[in-house]
Amino acid sequence: MKAKDLTERSTEDLRQLVKQLSTDLFQYRMKNFTNRLDDTSLVRKTRRDIARVHTILDARERVAGNEAR
Repeated sequence: MKAKDLTERSTEDLRQLVKQLSTDLFQYRMKNFTNRLDDTSLVRKTRRDIARVHTILDARERVAGNEAR
């Protein structure tokens, strides 16, 4: 997932995306634990995607906080 694509999404969409990615991460971890996950890099990629979305959400909250002043 590219950061540019994420910045174009609405805040509500990003929050839903974090929830979806978190459930996906849980599924990947369970499959990895039971040796049913073929591509183990999915765990790392998903963690990084979650971090990207959180970074964008935090930046938007900071901007909204500065505008309120």
